[in-house]
Amino acid sequence: MSTMHLTLLRHGATAPNLQGLRCGGDVDAPLTDQGRRQASEAALRILELRLPVGVIFTSRMQRTRETAQIVSRLLHGVPIVIEPAFAERRLGQWNLRPIAENEAALAQGVTPPGGESNLEFVARVSAALEALLPRLAERPLLVGSKGIGRVLRELAESGPQRRQALGNGQLAHFDLTAFAARHATLCAP
Repeated sequence: MSTMHLTLLRHGATAPNLQGLRCGGDVDAPLTDQGRRQASEAALRILELRLPVGVIFTSRMQRTRETAQIVSRLLHGVPIVIEPAFAERRLGQWNLRPIAENEAALAQGVTPPGGESNLEFVARVSAALEALLPRLAERPLLVGSKGIGRVLRELAESGPQRRQALGNGQLAHFDLTAFAARHATLCAP
């Protein structure tokens, strides 16, 4: 893969994930034993696929940090960088509610009561991604949430995309060439 690519690993499962409940960036749920196994299996997949990883980026969220630590250990101590802006979207009163209960409202762009708007979330992740661009040559792995994956897809492909399921412990690859070009154009004198 070129240096304009970024690999995302969705964190391992948490209890709310396994119960079908929303779990945003304002709920710091730890991994379950299943989530720890998923993180280990993901690291083994990375080794099997011979994906080069020179640094791991993650948020302060316990579930992403723990996933990153497991992967780092199995990849022989790859350094971890904490970037708070890569936390999942804050979901306010929708946290720990069944996903089906507010899926339609979320898809329509409704901001959760007490939560973060989609526009705020996308802007936050976009700024963090812009700051990450100079480090793409280090072959970073980003450990994040399903929502981070959705935003990365939107930013990489220039606009809203159909939601795709990204399971716990799954990898996704993003070509950031167009995003980097847009960023360079905006930053040009």
